[in-house]
Amino acid sequence: MSTYKNAYNEKAVGQIVPIVLVVFLIVLYMMSAQGDRNYAASILIGAAAITMIFWARILKKFIVSQQSKFVAREPETKNWMYDLIKDEGGFVFVAEVPGPVEKITVRLVDGTLYIRGSGGFAREVPITGADRMELSDFKYRNGVLTLRIS
Repeated sequence: MSTYKNAYNEKAVGQIVPIVLVVFLIVLYMMSAQGDRNYAASILIGAAAITMIFWARILKKFIVSQQSKFVAREPETKNWMYDLIKDEGGFVFVAEVPGPVEKITVRLVDGTLYIRGSGGFAREVPITGADRMELSDFKYRNGVLTLRIS
């Protein structure tokens, strides 16, 4: 599965909310400057400012709480197991690889075995002593990949 990347950054939220608040207060001030200079306009500006500050805090808390719900998953490379058996002619490599046989690709380049399967599965396995070797046999059955490297 793909990892979720947070769309919101706490630093960005901390900068955007005050900017919106200042723009809103400037608009309110300009509107009150157009009208009569009385206490009613000042009271309305104060009430609007308090309301805007309240909703800015609520919005910031909501965005921060939504960030913590999505946690990036650790790569599953730690859990992937394979067997590398050395025999008289080279190596035998056995591992579980997801996907149909048409989606499986295997390459051996400079002693590194590159394996790709379906669903974004990709692994690199360094094989010491296989610098001049090549893949001589490929078998894939029931999700198990068996390779002969000689």
